[in-house]
Amino acid sequence: MTQAEALAILESGQSVLLTGAAGTGKTYLMNEFIRRSKRRGKSIAVTATTGLAATHLNGATIHAWAGIGVHDELPQLFFQKLGKQRQGLIAKADILIIDEISMLHDFRLDMIEEVTRYVRGNAEPFGGLQVVLVGDFFQLPPVNRSEGRSGSFVLSSSAWQDGDFAVCYLEKQYRQSEDDTYAQILNGIRGGVLTRNQLTALQDRIEVALDPFTPRTRLLTTNADVDRINDGELQRLDGDMYEYSMETSGGKKYVEQLMRSCLAPEVLFLKKGAHVMCIKNSQDRKYVNGSLGVVVGFDDETEYPIVQLNNGRKLTISPETWELVDGDKRRATLTQLPIRLAWAITVHKSQGMTLDAAHIDLRRAFVEGMGYVALSRVKSMKQLALDGLNGMALKTSPLARQIDSELRKRSDDALATYAAVIEKWHQDEEKRKDQPEEEVPEKPKSDWSEKLAKMREEFPNAYMPWKEADDEELKSRFENKETLNMLSNHFGRHPGSIKKRLEKHFGEDIEIK
Repeated sequence: MTQAEALAILESGQSVLLTGAAGTGKTYLMNEFIRRSKRRGKSIAVTATTGLAATHLNGATIHAWAGIGVHDELPQLFFQKLGKQRQGLIAKADILIIDEISMLHDFRLDMIEEVTRYVRGNAEPFGGLQVVLVGDFFQLPPVNRSEGRSGSFVLSSSAWQDGDFAVCYLEKQYRQSEDDTYAQILNGIRGGVLTRNQLTALQDRIEVALDPFTPRTRLLTTNADVDRINDGELQRLDGDMYEYSMETSGGKKYVEQLMRSCLAPEVLFLKKGAHVMCIKNSQDRKYVNGSLGVVVGFDDETEYPIVQLNNGRKLTISPETWELVDGDKRRATLTQLPIRLAWAITVHKSQGMTLDAAHIDLRRAFVEGMGYVALSRVKSMKQLALDGLNGMALKTSPLARQIDSELRKRSDDALATYAAVIEKWHQDEEKRKDQPEEEVPEKPKSDWSEKLAKMREEFPNAYMPWKEADDEELKSRFENKETLNMLSNHFGRHPGSIKKRLEKHFGEDIEIK
């Protein structure tokens, strides 16, 4: 199925499972569906099974939206305790989107279905909501913990069986479109059958010699390894350290939730020569989530980093904003540069990214699908280097393979069932081309130069790079018992910036007065 055919079915109001291999544009299509639905006046609840996935769509976790939290079943008196505001958001929604559906347990989808039906006072599935499930069952599965209730994919749920979902299986590959050999290898992993030649081609990427001047991200399985590599590589660079602090707004609980879910660091440290990764799709399409590059300098006026991307484009990176939107309510925002250090990142956090180049360690892959998730981030095998593969690295779930075959058939059935709907949608789209699209006023963008100038009226050295001599003096004054306010006044920097700098030198558990 094409993206246009899937969009036609989605816009008919039908509940849908949108699926397909990594790189087929599921998130892109969802963003387009959300944009168009808002123009039609629809109230959309945008959610995902993880906070990280939710930030890609500017949404909330499904657990928070439905009020079920981490419960394995609805507690006694659940509905009596469910807040009126939460009930209002559920009752008001027209469309519920749940991204990364492969990670949601079947029993939790049933819980969500029960909540929506009760709150909306409607006996239809999901209380009459149009529900859009998005994801690929070859990617990370639901996690069953020994102390909790065990479950399987959502397709085993009563909500799925009773929900009358159309399946839209996207076929066209965009991420590996220029490397058909690599695309076929990834399809082989999905199907559980690699030819000898395909396996050999992958093994040939182990310890392969690559251009040392091309930035590539190491994909690892643990956060500890990632932090160790990124911090070590940054310290090895010469030159001044530049520091960029996150700005936030909203309730404390929601801000903390958004910060945990977002790849943007609370304080970003950069030097000239740092390998960085873009962590958001730019509105002007100059970079995407996963674009790699090197910091080659800093703007004289704003001190924003100037990044040379792998594709040769040189850009000055300015702040972007992430939002935690709960139904129609904006709960929290954060503003930070949309980049992070990129010598290394975990496989889990790479989900949804398209990487120009990667160096992947799959010697410690520990769950089916992990290797596929990592390998499918990369656009071309020429830009792939492997440290090694273990027995789990190329495995995918046998259940996922069985499900995949069934979903492909149901997608073909949906094309036949909705043929007239799709044809009419295409006709309507042709008519719309002759009509100017109604302009939606853009949100006013903050003028960073003005904001920085105002900040420096109180803190003259805000966002100025830390020099080695400054660091040594800071450590000395702190050890001589100077307070945070004293240090802030002396160095002309915000107390929060001083605190983060001290934590960098002395550890996060230091006591700062």
